Amino acid sequence: MQTLLAPIKQFLKCETPDEWIAMACHPERLNELLIDHCNCELKAAQTAMFMIRKYAIDKTSGELLLSWAKPYEDFVYNKQRSISEFLARDVKKNELVGELQPKAGVDFGSDLIAKMVRLIKEEFHHFEQVLEIMQARGIEYQNLTAGRYAKGLMKHVRTHEPATLVDKLIVGAFIEARSCERFAKLAPRLDSELQKFYVSLLRSEARHYQDYLKLAQSIATEDIKQRVEHFAQVEAQLIVSQDDEFKFHSGRPS
Repeated sequence: MQTLLAPIKQFLKCETPDEWIAMACHPERLNELLIDHCNCELKAAQTAMFMIRKYAIDKTSGELLLSWAKPYEDFVYNKQRSISEFLARDVKKNELVGELQPKAGVDFGSDLIAKMVRLIKEEFHHFEQVLEIMQARGIEYQNLTAGRYAKGLMKHVRTHEPATLVDKLIVGAFIEARSCERFAKLAPRLDSELQKFYVSLLRSEARHYQDYLKLAQSIATEDIKQRVEHFAQVEAQLIVSQDDEFKFHSGRPS
């Protein structure tokens, strides 16, 4: 685990405050954490889908992606939802049906598609895993409003291409890296089921942040080190400053 986390600790400019860890482990807050974690997994998949549809594929391929996401979005946005029915649907529930075709003239299309499709599949799987844990513990799924973390990072995204895409990929890297860092910090302080689950997520989350960075550098017209450093400072400030809300990526509890 330490070998896996070493580059992430170098990438991030701060560790999660002890106050956040203590609050997250409190029984009354743990349910909230699981619900927000579940939402975060779906948001990660949706963000990756948006990038593929906007930058890398044609309309027909975009419809294939939307079909893949439909069961998940139907569950989330349908208030008469049933976790049992959702988890019991067809065994091929987590598969993309069809092959996505890159847009002509987009050099990075195939690489973006390959990395993001793998990420989406894993995020959908993690979403279902969290739902299974929630169901076993009698925790109802809820839609939650977004916290300040992702919005705070997105405020710094440049508004011209390809800089917009590069910055969004860098933001994705920080979100995945912070998730990995928090899973590692939380795991030893949770019950055996959650400890095993969070440790199991570390490898994929660590790879996700690296994939985002590799894509950002391959698409950028210049070295991305300065942009990474800029977002590292922004991200650290969001983590160490006081936050009125408690979320999976929230800052220091006020």
